[in-house]
Amino acid sequence: MTSSNNGAVSEELDEIDGQIADIFRALSNGFQKFEKIKDANRQSRQLEELTGKMRECKRLIKEYDREVKELEYTVDAGTVKTLNEKKQSMVKELNSYVALKKQYASNIENKRVDLFGGPAEGFEEDNGLLASSMTNQQLMDNGHQMMDETDQAIERSKKVVHETVNVGTETAAALKAQTEQMSRIVNELDSIHFSIKKASQLVKEIGRQVATDRCIMALLFLIVVGVIAIIIVKLVHPNNKDIRDIPGLAPPVPSRKLLWIPD
Repeated sequence: MTSSNNGAVSEELDEIDGQIADIFRALSNGFQKFEKIKDANRQSRQLEELTGKMRECKRLIKEYDREVKELEYTVDAGTVKTLNEKKQSMVKELNSYVALKKQYASNIENKRVDLFGGPAEGFEEDNGLLASSMTNQQLMDNGHQMMDETDQAIERSKKVVHETVNVGTETAAALKAQTEQMSRIVNELDSIHFSIKKASQLVKEIGRQVATDRCIMALLFLIVVGVIAIIIVKLVHPNNKDIRDIPGLAPPVPSRKLLWIPD
C-alpha cells in the first residue's frame, strides 16, 4: 500500500476517532444531566438515549478495530501497538459508561418497585466488552460456558417434558377410571329406575286387588246382613206372606187344628 493510501486510511481512523470522542463527550454530558433529573420517566428516556449512543460507539470501535487490522502489514509494529492500546482505552471507557448505565437502570427499577409494588421493565443489557478485545482463550471459555448453560437448559427442558408426559399419563388413567365408574353408576341408576318402575306397577296392582277385595267383602257383608234381617223378620212375623222363605230355611210350623171336637 502506498503512502497516499496510508494517509487515506489514517484520515479514516482520525475521522472514526473523532466520532468516538464526540460520543464520549455526549455520554459524559448526558450522565451529568441524568443526575439532575428527578422524574423516573424522564430518567428512563434519558437512559434510553444514552444507550443508543453507546451502541453507536460500540459499532465505531469495531470499525476502528477493523481499520487497525488492515494496517498491521503496512505500518510498523510500534504504530500498530499504539493504535491497539488506544482501542483498548476506548473499550475501557465505553465499559465504564455501560456499568454506569446499569447502575442507574437498577436505581430506576428499584424506584418503580417502591412506587408501584412491582418490578419495572428493565433496559436491554448491552455487552460493553467487545469480542475483538478478548483473547482466544477467553472466547473459548465464554463459548464453553454458553454451551454448558445451553446443555443445562436442554436437560431442564427434557425433565419438564418428561414430568409433563408422566402427569398426562396419570391424568389419562384417572380419567379412564372415572369414566368407567360413571358408566357403572349410569348402569346402576338404570337398574334402580327399572326396579322403581316395576315396584310402582306392583303397588298399583296390589291397590286394585285390595279395592276389589274390599268391594267383595262389603257385598258379602251386605248379603249377610240382609239374610240376618230376613231371619229376624220371619221369626217375628211368621204369618207375613209378603216375606219369601229363605232358601234352606224351613217354614214355620203351622198351628195344629183338631178335626174332632168333643161334645
